[in-house]
Amino acid sequence: MRAVVLHEFGPAENLRYETWPDPVAGPGQVRIVVRAAGAHFVETVMRAGRASDKAPPLPELPAVLGGEVAGVVDAVGPGVDASWLGRPVVTAHGAPGGYAELAVAAVDALHAVPDGLGFEDAVTMVMTGATTMGLLGTARLRPDDVVVVTSAAGGVGRLVVQYAHALGATVVGAAGGPGKVEAVRALGADVAVDYNVPGWADSVREQLGGRAVTAVLDGVGGEKAAAAFELIGEGGRYVVIGWSSQQAFEPAPEILAGRGIAYVNALMELIGHPEEGPARERAALEAVAKGELVPSWQAFPLARAAEAHAAMERRETTGKVVLVP
Repeated sequence: MRAVVLHEFGPAENLRYETWPDPVAGPGQVRIVVRAAGAHFVETVMRAGRASDKAPPLPELPAVLGGEVAGVVDAVGPGVDASWLGRPVVTAHGAPGGYAELAVAAVDALHAVPDGLGFEDAVTMVMTGATTMGLLGTARLRPDDVVVVTSAAGGVGRLVVQYAHALGATVVGAAGGPGKVEAVRALGADVAVDYNVPGWADSVREQLGGRAVTAVLDGVGGEKAAAAFELIGEGGRYVVIGWSSQQAFEPAPEILAGRGIAYVNALMELIGHPEEGPARERAALEAVAKGELVPSWQAFPLARAAEAHAAMERRETTGKVVLVP
């Protein structure tokens, strides 16, 4: 098969599209002809060889990154019912990695792709959607919230904006660049701003007309997170849902106490409860099948995975990045 292989940690161009041994379904496994594979920003960090407590361990090289795959079962291993053959499935746990034409996965880790759902939509929801469901459960948004969502044009951010809008909350979506701002506005954000423009937080205050922000769901970290934090009114909450800038932001305890603001690292809480993953995956797929959430993705050919990584690092992508063999 053809796969994207990392032989040496470093820049995006280290991802090579080449021939790789076909995986074989073992006991309790199926093999999947991959129609869509998910790519994450965190995989750019792993590819570069930067170890972090916010990222999975670095892989042994050579490696095929990823794990989220959607496609059709073409072989079953010992002990697996043959009725799986030909079925469209999605999993967050494909091996040797998702950046490939073929992958194997444990049958217990599979979900049937809901009728009418495309492979790109399914692979977007199985991890990014599941992550969003977990983060929202921790954030506990209410209809009376005034919520700021940073990195609002990303895979998670776009789903959060949709959810908060449907809930009835007042939604402020902050993203980088005019195109992303318009995309966030189209998702239902009451206020959409470009956080690359100096003074964006003042613009939010003006457009809210004096209403206090009750919650920030921050997916970016760094200086942009600090600016969003200053928008929170007394008694509000600051919820970490990502760190795309790779720059930490954690308010000092005395500042939180002085303003009565609750600090919740929803991302770390989510990582700490992997046993809840399958239920979140099912909930995410059901939500999109019912039309409650609309996944957003940007596709790249599998052979151009290096280009996809470079675009993610330049913050040029919108929604979930999907690789298509």
